[in-house]
Amino acid sequence: MISSPTPAPESPHGGAVLTMAGVARGMRDLLPVAVSITIFGVAFGIASHTAGIHPGIAVLMSAWVFAGAAQFAALDMWQSPVPWIPLALATFAVNARHMPLGASLYSWCAQLPPFKRYGAMVLLSDLNWAASTVAMERGERDVGHLIGGGVTLWLSWTIGTGLGVAIPGITLHDVQRFGLDLIFVAFFACTIIGLRRGRIDDLPWLVAGVVALGAVWLLPANWHVLVGGLAGGIAGMLQKSAPRE
Repeated sequence: MISSPTPAPESPHGGAVLTMAGVARGMRDLLPVAVSITIFGVAFGIASHTAGIHPGIAVLMSAWVFAGAAQFAALDMWQSPVPWIPLALATFAVNARHMPLGASLYSWCAQLPPFKRYGAMVLLSDLNWAASTVAMERGERDVGHLIGGGVTLWLSWTIGTGLGVAIPGITLHDVQRFGLDLIFVAFFACTIIGLRRGRIDDLPWLVAGVVALGAVWLLPANWHVLVGGLAGGIAGMLQKSAPRE
């Protein structure tokens, strides 16, 4: 549940602020999904061990890269010698979704100083973006909410990876048997549904979904993420600029 924002101090840079109180609210709001992200990290740790990656390197990758989908995509291509160009393209395709995610937050944090604005984006991910967007719609002015949510997710992901490479006898089947790997997907889906503003969102969402599904069949792996997001964004722009009767 997204906590109610508390009054924040006035900012000389406009409506947005960045405080430790906001960071604390963001951390608290993402706690319900922390267990799921930890389990997802465990799955990555197990998979990285199966791929022959040193445990320390796997944990360092999660701590430094902090991009679950891209890291799993990299594991699928991990071999000797490493195909660096295809690997870089696949990583770009998966992580390019952060461009529209960041753009959607521009109006929220544009008036902050650049070092605060870009610093807040370091831990940007799908889940803290969704949670902060909901909070923003409810009046949250503190960009620290985004950072706090990212801290919770980063800690959960990194700790989970460490557990996955350290605990013997755990397999991916153990994670999947009770559907634990789907908790964070369900959390994100429920949050996104809560963001629907009405019929105005239906066309962009439909276009994004249809194009992404088509890209799964027609394009190389992982490009559906970027293509679907761009298609939905373009559809939304065209819909907004279309003349109304």
